[in-house]
Parts: sequence; C-alpha cells; structure tokens
Amino acid sequence: EVSTDDPETAFCTLANREELNPEEDSIHHCLYQFTRNETLTETNKLLCDVCTQRHCGPKNNIKSEKKYVYTNAKKQMLISLAPPILTLHLKRFQHAGFNLQKVNRHIKFPEVIDLAPFCTAKCKNVAEGNTKVLYSLYGVVEHSGTMRSGHYTAYVKMRAMNNHLSDLVLRGQSQASETEPVKGQWFHISDTHVQPVSVSKVLSSQAYLLFYERLL
Repeated sequence: EVSTDDPETAFCTLANREELNPEEDSIHHCLYQFTRNETLTETNKLLCDVCTQRHCGPKNNIKSEKKYVYTNAKKQMLISLAPPILTLHLKRFQHAGFNLQKVNRHIKFPEVIDLAPFCTAKCKNVAEGNTKVLYSLYGVVEHSGTMRSGHYTAYVKMRAMNNHLSDLVLRGQSQASETEPVKGQWFHISDTHVQPVSVSKVLSSQAYLLFYERLL
C-alpha cells in the first residue's frame, strides 16, 4: 500500500520507541531491530517517479528514453493494524558455512507486552489519544533438539473467556481497560502428557512461537 503521509510524521510511532532501551536477547530488542529505521543508499536507492518525471518530462517519454532517477530514501516497517491475536515467530537457526545451526540461547519475553512503540502513530484500530497497545501471553511453543531432529512441546494458559477479545474479533472494536495479565493456570503439554506449571517456568522456556491476546 502506497501512502502519502507527511514526511515529518510518516516515521512516528504511537509511543516513543527511543525511551525503550531494550535489553539484548529480549523480545523487545527483537521487535526494536525488526522495526528500526533503515537508510537506502547506493545500490539500494529507491526509484523515484517524481524525480524521474522532473528529469525526463512526461511519463510517455520515460520508457523510451530509459532514464530513471534513483534517490536516497528511508524505510521502516511498523504495525498499521494491531491484531486481536499476536503471533511472534523467533528465528531459531543461523548459517554456519554451508550448514544451518540451531540457535539455543534464551530470549526473554514478558507476560504483558506493549506494542505501541512498534505501531505507526495512525494505527487504525487504536483509540485516539491511547498510547498503549497491550497484549497478554497465553501460549508458547518450545523446540528442543537440533536442526535434524527434535521435539515440540507447548505451554498453554487455561483462562476464562475474554469478552473484550471477542468484541475486537467480531466488531473490530475493543473496550478493554485491563492492563494486567489475563488470570489463569498454565499447563505444559508434551504429546499426551499434561501437567500444571508456574508462570516462572513458562517465562524461562526457550520460546520458538509466542501467542498473545489483545488487552488494550
């Protein structure tokens, strides 16, 4: 989708991301890096239609003369529509020469996460004046083993129905005011084995997939 936002506000976020100072090896740091502002220069310059028309004249002459004008540009990926369910997929492999290697280090993640620093200032389904977009953790998928073999297990929170989430899914609106994690009991599921676990056990897991539900 091509947007013609004011250049002064095009790279603004719902909450000040520069105040984050995210801890390395955390999900906040991952999101911060993924949504960072990039400068496109040299071979990554952007083809500018306005500059090309200014240099070559009307559009019908551009193809025949093949004089395209490329310019330096800025690029940033931000969230323009906050989803009811947030799924975060962590890259758990890296290249080691010609081989792929499993990344085993622990990535910290919270029970409640605020996406506002990673949302565009004009995020479509966030009420005007709201500077928080909160999500509560309800599921984690963990992988143990190597790139060649391993085992998947899951942590799932058993909780009451979230009526605010239903409103958001069905009507695209949320009247939620909670800022605390949704209350419930966590369970660890491995094949046919299911057992209750503490939230500290969940937060210490080596997450591969994270599932959050919208609070605010």
